[in-house]
Amino acid sequence: MLDELRIGIVGGGLMGHGIAQVLAGQGATVTVHDPDEATLQAVPDRIASNLEQLGRDPTAATRVHLADTLDEAAADADWVFEAAPERMELKQAIFERLDQIAPADAILATNTSVMRITEIAQRTRNAGRVVGTHWWNPPYLIPLVEVIQGERTAPETVTRTMALLEQAGKTPVHVKRDVPGFIGNRLQSALWRQALELVDAGVCDAEAIDTVVKASFGIRLPVLGPMENADLIGLDLTLDIHEYVLPTLDPPSQPAAGLRERVQAGDLGMKTGAGYRRWTAEEADAVRRRLLAHLSGAAPTLQGGEGP
Repeated sequence: MLDELRIGIVGGGLMGHGIAQVLAGQGATVTVHDPDEATLQAVPDRIASNLEQLGRDPTAATRVHLADTLDEAAADADWVFEAAPERMELKQAIFERLDQIAPADAILATNTSVMRITEIAQRTRNAGRVVGTHWWNPPYLIPLVEVIQGERTAPETVTRTMALLEQAGKTPVHVKRDVPGFIGNRLQSALWRQALELVDAGVCDAEAIDTVVKASFGIRLPVLGPMENADLIGLDLTLDIHEYVLPTLDPPSQPAAGLRERVQAGDLGMKTGAGYRRWTAEEADAVRRRLLAHLSGAAPTLQGGEGP
């Protein structure tokens, strides 16, 4: 629980009110500021409505307070989460001001989904306390929060942020290099790019793209990530596939250097005990059993029958 924490939220819209809901639900005192009065005044009702739909106690909304000014939201905060529109100049101005008014030990977090944290913190005096926290929509339902370390972000800032998010019931992942799009959106954008190109090239229509994703590898993703999958099928097979298909993509590419190095070293995945991750025989078997159980449960629904 976060009972003793005071948290400021900048932006009360789609993401801001959801972040406020998560943190207030864990006991924190949350103060939200939004320059649009209608958006600001709607925050408590939106949170209460979300909680009611989820069958949870709507009284958590009473721990969310509204602030007419940015200063009021941040002046005594232990943490500030910014969820303003994705405009670099706006975010830089917000963080410049937050750096001036928030307590010296407060952590300043931006919820940007693609922008580099280093750029957002460019006009701050203490960029060491600025960190990226990319929550996914809706933030009160999606577990992941990417914690992005800017070029000047202090390691302690990352450690404290990861700990806070874990206390809030989220699944934080440390993004160690400040690249646009971080992890999730870079992966998602690569898939979208190829999907759009397949349609443009006349390989298939849009409906076929969605069907292929939903009725094949998309089913596995909740229990088998791409790196686990590579280790499961074998990195030697993965390399063979990539050598054939990657040069045909647009733009063409070659297999990853690390993949080739692992194959040359004999680290082929689960069958050798090491690939991109290290595996005991028991751990490898557990992955296979988990995948089988998941796919078995999904099969009736996918085939048009009734699920369990």
